[in-house]
Amino acid sequence: MKKILLTGSNGFIGSNLLEELSKKYKIYCVIRSKKKIINKQNVVYINSNDLKYNLEINKFYSIIHCATHYKKTHSIKDIDQMINSNIHLGNLILENKNTKYCKKFINFTTVWENYNGLKNNPFNLYSAYKLAFSKILQFYIKKLNKVKFYNLYLSETFGKNDNRKKLFSTLKENYKKQKTLIIVSKNLKINVLNVVDIISAVNILLKRNIKPNNYSLLNTKDIDILNLIKLFNKQNKNKIIYKYNSSKLIKEKLFKYKKIPGWKPDNSSLKDLLNYIKN
Repeated sequence: MKKILLTGSNGFIGSNLLEELSKKYKIYCVIRSKKKIINKQNVVYINSNDLKYNLEINKFYSIIHCATHYKKTHSIKDIDQMINSNIHLGNLILENKNTKYCKKFINFTTVWENYNGLKNNPFNLYSAYKLAFSKILQFYIKKLNKVKFYNLYLSETFGKNDNRKKLFSTLKENYKKQKTLIIVSKNLKINVLNVVDIISAVNILLKRNIKPNNYSLLNTKDIDILNLIKLFNKQNKNKIIYKYNSSKLIKEKLFKYKKIPGWKPDNSSLKDLLNYIKN
């Protein structure tokens, strides 16, 4: 059974990847704490303090780097953890002598590296760190020339087991509790992707001979949030209670990289979002 090293397995995307990939691969998860460990077949948990040792005794088929520490707005107390998750951990893995035997390195980053469609234009400190790590990858692409590197750019995401305080998980929670959702604008349009489609993209990269590159993981079109809510309320007896703060058009201009050959966002339609909110 092929071995995969996975960082960020306690996070939203990482936990969903772990659940799916452990059916076919032996997954080694890098963790800081054992509080969220779920014992599963084909899963080995590595304390971050033992990472160097495990890298030296194992040769991994692929490395999937999902670890992140997200802060839309940061304070000085966040900086150490942001650097550790967004730069330091990945750099330690790349520097290990056995990483050169890895076939594929898959890194998750954010469209906010290129905010408002402008390349190398980070929106905040979080995306500046992500951009910095993307630049670090350029060095290792040259150094580890037998490893295939994939840098995947994500916008908003949704799906099962989402405990983040993000728009769609908050919308779902507020609907269930019949609490009022505050929307920043009634003209808010967001590109959003189901985590199921993210897993599909990773499976393609693991199974197929895809050219190493930067790739966008984006939906084919943006979701109009107010239209989504109105349609949901029309279809259901219990309604989403909402208010909006302005009428300003908010639609981020996205810098689009290539799409992964053979990949489509088949589970990220308006219907999929409606089902996610209700169920």
